[in-house]
Amino acid sequence: MKIRLDRTICDGFGVCAKHAPGYFSLDDWGYAALIGDGTVAEADRDAVMRALLDCPVHAITEIGDRKFRTAAPPLTDASDPAEHLKTEENEAEWGFTR
Repeated sequence: MKIRLDRTICDGFGVCAKHAPGYFSLDDWGYAALIGDGTVAEADRDAVMRALLDCPVHAITEIGDRKFRTAAPPLTDASDPAEHLKTEENEAEWGFTR
């Protein structure tokens, strides 16, 4: 995992340094600075993710390769969301009144 800190967004809440002090330090004004090159050891991943998720201004981002599914599974008739779409034609079924 690799992270990046955008110091132009940071508002100096210090949450990141509280959760992951080995990766974030605070300057004299309380703004965060990234320690190192942003590479996070697997053992510290949870603490850094907590810092990333708790940052109120989203100044910390995860960078690098993400593993996404390449394609969604095919829909069957039973799981087709269009079957349950609320329209004017079926408004009596879902209780719409004008």
